[in-house]
Amino acid sequence: MTGREFLQLDPPHRSLYLERFKRMEVIKKLFNELPKADQNLCNHGSYFLAANSSLCGLAANNFFRNILHVRKAAFVSALPMAVVPFLSTAAAYEVFVRESLFSGELNCEVCAVVRGGLIGAVVGGLYPIFLALPMNASLAARYSSSPLPGKENLLRYWLTTAQPVFRKMSWAVLVQLLTGLYLATKQHGIYIKILQQMNTDRDLEELQA
Repeated sequence: MTGREFLQLDPPHRSLYLERFKRMEVIKKLFNELPKADQNLCNHGSYFLAANSSLCGLAANNFFRNILHVRKAAFVSALPMAVVPFLSTAAAYEVFVRESLFSGELNCEVCAVVRGGLIGAVVGGLYPIFLALPMNASLAARYSSSPLPGKENLLRYWLTTAQPVFRKMSWAVLVQLLTGLYLATKQHGIYIKILQQMNTDRDLEELQA
């Protein structure tokens, strides 16, 4: 929010914004005082989920390449399948879980855990598989590595082709789901620690006043 937009707010909204900004500053200060293990879990935990997403992308890419008999452009197909899922998963988790928690916007434990699980399963597990399908389909068509059907049988063909890949990758999606649940649970617990510390400091201030 710019200074001009802040001045245009109504007094109640301006007061609410200032209170929220002050709360975020206190949370940030208390977060920096936490043990290093808790700080590292919050700052770098999403990268572990994102790294698993890259592995899912590479595995799905390899399965589709084998099914479609694609032997060329191995590096060209592997690079985006490692990078894009990593960035997407890390960004989604940071925005919808971590930042929401430590900005004070997400106080509900169930909501945080559900978000973490969904991001892990959908963005970190299923998305790399869906991303690998069109990429390898285009490579199979380009290099004529596998006979492709006409338009009338196209949907059925790709559903049949994708089924074994989804079956093999179901364990990876489950791992990502559990990882997302675990990270969100641990980070929400750390957020609760900060809130408890804030309440303790407030009580001390009231006693000293």
